[in-house]
Amino acid sequence: MFVVSVNETRFEYDVNSLVKAFYPKESVKVITPDMGEEKKAELCGKVRLVIEFAAEGVTFRFMKAENSSDSGLTDYGTSAADIAYAAVDKVYTWQADAGSREDEDFKAYKAGFKRFLYSALSDYTGRVLPWGNLTGIRPTKIAMGLLEEGKGEEEIRCFMQEEHFVSEDKAKLSVEIAKREKELLSKVHYEDGYSLYVGIPFCPTTCLYCSFTSFPVRLYQKKVEAYLDCLVQEMRAVKEIMGDRILDSVYIGGGTPTTLEAEQLDRLLTAIKETFEFASVQEFTVEAGRADSITREKLEVLKAHGVDRISINPQTMKEETLHLIGRQATPAQVKEAFLLAREVGDFNINMDIILGLPDENAEDVHRTIEEIKELAPDSLTVHSLAIKRASKLSRWILENGIETLRNTDETMAIAAKGAKALSMHPYYLYRQKNMSGNFENVGYAKEGNYGLYNILIMEEVQTIVACGAGSISKRVYPDGRIERCENVKEVAQYIERIGEMIERKRILFGD
Repeated sequence: MFVVSVNETRFEYDVNSLVKAFYPKESVKVITPDMGEEKKAELCGKVRLVIEFAAEGVTFRFMKAENSSDSGLTDYGTSAADIAYAAVDKVYTWQADAGSREDEDFKAYKAGFKRFLYSALSDYTGRVLPWGNLTGIRPTKIAMGLLEEGKGEEEIRCFMQEEHFVSEDKAKLSVEIAKREKELLSKVHYEDGYSLYVGIPFCPTTCLYCSFTSFPVRLYQKKVEAYLDCLVQEMRAVKEIMGDRILDSVYIGGGTPTTLEAEQLDRLLTAIKETFEFASVQEFTVEAGRADSITREKLEVLKAHGVDRISINPQTMKEETLHLIGRQATPAQVKEAFLLAREVGDFNINMDIILGLPDENAEDVHRTIEEIKELAPDSLTVHSLAIKRASKLSRWILENGIETLRNTDETMAIAAKGAKALSMHPYYLYRQKNMSGNFENVGYAKEGNYGLYNILIMEEVQTIVACGAGSISKRVYPDGRIERCENVKEVAQYIERIGEMIERKRILFGD
């Protein structure tokens, strides 16, 4: 465990995020003045870094890890002055105007603090991070904002490198994607439009890494029809609430939508097409992510209703890993499902892979990429494994160790090279907490096959109305302000409280 003591609560999130980025194998805890005395007493003997704000500046004291348990730190009180400094390993001091912590310059002060904390951690550990001190913000959002201000590409890259310590390669990637996003989003109706998300919270099984709203369909078969009843009711209410606003894109996700039987899928798609005006819809996506949920009949239903984009997601082509993470389809079944989709319809087919899965190395990633190249999908989404607290993966790591998860510059480069060989370009990017290797998720696609909804959900520039259990609606105002409302996650609760879910939307989207 890596415990940090900081005497200003306002910096807790930034400290936690940056320290975790440098010490990914450790659980990071931050002691603040607001923490209860009992919890402080429990953690104080494990303090590894003390951050003390004072009038003359900020002092960072790294403690000797090997001495922390017997260095007198157990006597630590609420002030950094109580630390037994005999255990101090290295000290860094940032000279900043403490007064700016309380005035209109606080934003600049906080940015300076993050830069110095990153520099101190980098010097102390001897490491640099590919995304520098960026935490809690999408890199492309920075690049996009600067593009809209009229800044040049080189100027933006330099800003990201100098202000946030982003590597040259990642800065270039951010600018490239921001330029492409800007062009793709030019056709979106921001103020008078919206996109629709429909959630199907059922899967054949729950994957080891998954934290989404997903329930094993075999245990919920008796509730599926009632769930669809409520989903149709909610969608009809949404149409009434949104009125004449323009619908730009429709995305059916989950879970795994193709877990539904063909007849149920047909019922859902029929209701969507009857409820909403599709003349303006630029993209209609259905995740068919699990190969073991795909049949010819279901694909024909998708085609008949005009679905133009689907996902068939292997995550890896290594069969042993698939079994380990709880995906029942073999690589052979993935290929069979992909070829069947090519035969049935003219779909824009996306494939997802995850880098950093348990016990996978560069050779495994290379093999996966080579097999995907043979299939030649229209787009490829490359995920860096993110360790979610709500997933089974967290428990698995406790039993097997985080050392089994390896994502590196080499594996990221293998995936990027494979996408380039397929004539794909990067078009969207996002990062998550606790991401393997401190890297990112990147969507690649061939020209004309970019996923519009993927950009919209990440850049938060258009209102998204979400229906179904566990879904979150976001209203984006012209001034950039965002308000949200959530649906309950549990299927039975969603069914029982459907009226309340609809009312939440009336409140959020009512003018």
